[in-house]
Amino acid sequence: MNTSFIEEQFPVSKLSKECYKERKSSQGQTITGLGKWWGRKPLTLVRAAILGCLLPATADKQGDRATFLRLMGMDPNSLWERRKSLSLKSVLEILKEKNPVSYEQALLFVRRSGNRVLWERGTSKSERERFERAAWDTLSYDEKIANCVRPEEMENLGAETWKSINDYCDTSAHDLPSFIAELSKKRYGEVLSVGDCFAGGGSIPFEAARLGCDVVASDLNPIAGLLTWADIHLAGADEVTRERVSAFRQRAFDNVKAQIDALGTDRAANGAHALSYLYCVEVVCPECGWHVPLIPSLVVGARAGKVRAVLRELPESKSYAIDIVETDAKGLEAAAKEGTVNDSDLVCPHCHRATPIAALRHDRVAEDGTTIYGLRAWTVNEWEPRPEDVYQERLYAIRYERFIDEKHTERYYAAPDEHDVENERKVHDYVAAHFADWQKRGLVPSMAIDKGVETERLRRERGWCYWHQLYSPRQLLVLALLNEQVQQEQDIDARGMGLISLNRCVEFDSKLCMWIPLLDGSGHTFYNQALNTFYNWAARGIEALQSTWFGVKFNVPIHALVRVDLCDAREVHNPARLWLTDPPYADAVNYHELSEYFLAWDKSLLPSIFPNGYTDSKRALAVRGDEHFAQTMVEIYANLAHHMPDDGMQVVMFTHSSPAVWAQLALILWQAGLCVTAAWNIVTETDSPGLKAGNYVKGTVLLVLRKRTGTDEAFLNEVYEDIEEEVAAQIESMRALDDQEEPNFSDPDYVLAAYAASLKVLTSYSSIDEIDLDYELQHAIENPKDSQIVKIIEKAKDIAYGCIIPQGFDRQSWRSLTQAEKFYLKGLESEKRGDTKIATYQEFARGFGIAGYGQLMASEKANAARLKTPVECGERTFGDVPDFSHSLLRTLFAAIAAGVRADHDPRTARDYLKTELGSAYWEQRDLIRRLLAVLIDTRDIGNMKKHWAASADVADMLLALVANDGV
Repeated sequence: MNTSFIEEQFPVSKLSKECYKERKSSQGQTITGLGKWWGRKPLTLVRAAILGCLLPATADKQGDRATFLRLMGMDPNSLWERRKSLSLKSVLEILKEKNPVSYEQALLFVRRSGNRVLWERGTSKSERERFERAAWDTLSYDEKIANCVRPEEMENLGAETWKSINDYCDTSAHDLPSFIAELSKKRYGEVLSVGDCFAGGGSIPFEAARLGCDVVASDLNPIAGLLTWADIHLAGADEVTRERVSAFRQRAFDNVKAQIDALGTDRAANGAHALSYLYCVEVVCPECGWHVPLIPSLVVGARAGKVRAVLRELPESKSYAIDIVETDAKGLEAAAKEGTVNDSDLVCPHCHRATPIAALRHDRVAEDGTTIYGLRAWTVNEWEPRPEDVYQERLYAIRYERFIDEKHTERYYAAPDEHDVENERKVHDYVAAHFADWQKRGLVPSMAIDKGVETERLRRERGWCYWHQLYSPRQLLVLALLNEQVQQEQDIDARGMGLISLNRCVEFDSKLCMWIPLLDGSGHTFYNQALNTFYNWAARGIEALQSTWFGVKFNVPIHALVRVDLCDAREVHNPARLWLTDPPYADAVNYHELSEYFLAWDKSLLPSIFPNGYTDSKRALAVRGDEHFAQTMVEIYANLAHHMPDDGMQVVMFTHSSPAVWAQLALILWQAGLCVTAAWNIVTETDSPGLKAGNYVKGTVLLVLRKRTGTDEAFLNEVYEDIEEEVAAQIESMRALDDQEEPNFSDPDYVLAAYAASLKVLTSYSSIDEIDLDYELQHAIENPKDSQIVKIIEKAKDIAYGCIIPQGFDRQSWRSLTQAEKFYLKGLESEKRGDTKIATYQEFARGFGIAGYGQLMASEKANAARLKTPVECGERTFGDVPDFSHSLLRTLFAAIAAGVRADHDPRTARDYLKTELGSAYWEQRDLIRRLLAVLIDTRDIGNMKKHWAASADVADMLLALVANDGV
């Protein structure tokens, strides 16, 4: 069986940077515009996994890596081809700093025109590119990709790149699909087939199909199935299909806009059209009886112009008029503090008393301690509050746009006038007249909101029990009319596009869309992985909804063979040579609940996309982190193993880092008949609100697997010996491959490799004498501290930390340090490399067993963490870290701090050391020199300079004294 590239090496550093860039592009990503899904993996990562599995590993490891980077468009020449042109000003600034010789030469070809710098007339394109390339080649990888298109945006690699790839692989390809076809036929005798039974948003099937692989994709969830279908049939549509669906999309929107214009409900009295309608909840203050609008902040707009709301008392009705007025920065600052509600209380502007929201809702605690929520439950035919309900709803501001002349428009805010109130009445009457028919025809939902972790808050916080109740009358009107256009369309592709566009509008136009004054616009429902209710929200006018309806963009046409099904992963029956999956894990996101938000609108249209499918979320079958999770996963992965050839592969993606979760996954895959061959960690996630805390979203682990075909058995003591050898060999292999100038692996990568090495040994055996797999799996879930497998993986981590020794130390001197000293030195090493993530220090703290590591930190901010310097440590005690408090490094820090206080006198520092250490000073002089050497270069490193300058200067002088002491 031939080993694949991904089983021996993987350029995790470069891939992490490229994936992060893709994630940060937000709506600029290739398929995210099709619709909301939670946790799509970057296309760059999918491409890398597929190519890494297909490309064979050879004896020429450097050549393998260079070829892989070329295929990914991440080699130097491809980066140059991916670049967005540098301005002449940038070229000169870079050359002046990093290449003075070329800078002087470039000045001969430039001229100045006022404040502008221009190329001399007649300077050839090749001459201009010569200097641009000279500047480009001095940039770091990070600086280059900041000025590049993403790898998955490139139309093709350059001819020179393809020649290098073809020469190395003995192929004759001219693009990635032809390379995939040719190499896979050479290796397997057929085109590579890729399967994904957790298709989700469709990243894996889409990218696999774009690469030319045969694809079998499925998901239990109909919304996931719809998105995956759309990735292939819409984002990957050919020109004829694009023109057809584009024509429908334009026609449908124009028809709805004409109906809204005929009603006249989106126009002001002066003819301006509405962009946004701002609504809020209104309640009666139980203390004084006044009707109070619940608005968290009286700021209305702050971007184009500063606008605030002013509450004006109407004593005769015990209510408030809301005036919208222009203000200045101070007025805006004041308005931000003048809201009438916070997270927990109504703050009445009339009587100034605070009432808990729970009291307003009439929530109460039952005798058994459970909370009984007091809001009335809305019924299926209701779409607005009853007059007696606690929460009423009112319009309080409108953002309009009017034309001044043919070229100029004006946008402004206004409080609703009589004309606007009449428009609201028209909308109300129209919805009232048509609502029952709309529900009957499936134009608006009639689906109940089932209880769940996320959905229950809708009932608890607003009384909403049916999905249509999440929309105001205006929103229901527009969405029903759009849905009607989609249902009338007969062409399947056009109808599918209409369904995708409708779902986008459903997400961007609901009562769960917060108003964002700083943007003068509204957000969208799923800004995080939850269903959040708001006291004030925005509805979009038809003009503002246009960009949402037309937001789906097309991509390169896909010509691969693709099958998309709705089915349980345990019932997949289509074979694939490579199964690439991103399974739901431990309820990080409640996909089944959240997707019902869209499913409520799609039920009548989905059968045309999946004639043999279903239209519910299949909650009962969804993979969840309950007592059935482990067995469900075993059944799924055993089924996938059954549907791949003996030389096939699997790559499982997951985002956890705790040994217990590793143990659970290892046991699941082991029981499924799979063995681990490699694991790599790629940083794919940006900061994402709403996910659970803990081990979620620190990066994506790619666990590479093959079928276990052997029947070897072992005893536990033999396994420990094998793991120790495998971990050391794996780390040594990674170090030998690493580029010292631009490192690919960090310490967490080595620890991850240790985990993988331990799993590789464990899962290679059909059984281990002392381990009962069923018992261990349950133990790893319920009581991981006592699990044998967790202990084995923890042992592997300990071995790894014993191998990753900082520069300047040998194995003996490193072993002589306390765990706290090791924690500090490894943290300092990472800080020098620019890694200021608190997660890095947390990982080191876990690795070295330092519970109170926070005492050693000067900052624990998420992306600005750093250790205390010797001066900042001063004479402080470290009771939470006794291993550090009594260490040589702590004594050395106190000595340096004494030297700094004595006007940077190194002799004071040396004398302090001699006094504190006594005769041990002479015995530990070599270790003292090593420790001082580590501290000195901090004064020359970026942001470390300002903190470390004094400590590093004294450390430098002290090193000279210690080195020459007694000579």
